[in-house]
Amino acid sequence: MERAWKTLEDAKSLAELKSWNSSMNRLYYACFYAVLALFAAYDMNSHTHSGVKTQLSNYFVRNGILNKDSGMLYGDLFDLRQKGDFGDFYDFKEPDMLQFIPKVEEFLGRIEPLALS
Repeated sequence: MERAWKTLEDAKSLAELKSWNSSMNRLYYACFYAVLALFAAYDMNSHTHSGVKTQLSNYFVRNGILNKDSGMLYGDLFDLRQKGDFGDFYDFKEPDMLQFIPKVEEFLGRIEPLALS
């Protein structure tokens, strides 16, 4: 979880510099690291990013451990990170980006007690 929170701070710093694509990347990875911590607490593993997304949905959202908004946020960030990292001419804009920072902070706050239990 420590790595997740640190990565969120990196995302905020990049947003202050208006480096929107890099900030989006870090927001996704903050959530990714949190989910990996969650999986470790439940003795789960996944070898791909899409596998992490699928397992999060199947084992935590569908079972009501996490709410649907958390699953949707993770899925949205997964897709947006793909666009930002691999889309040749895709650039995020400030209003789109800034909405995600508090959502990711809330996501990490929901995951942390589960990951540390």
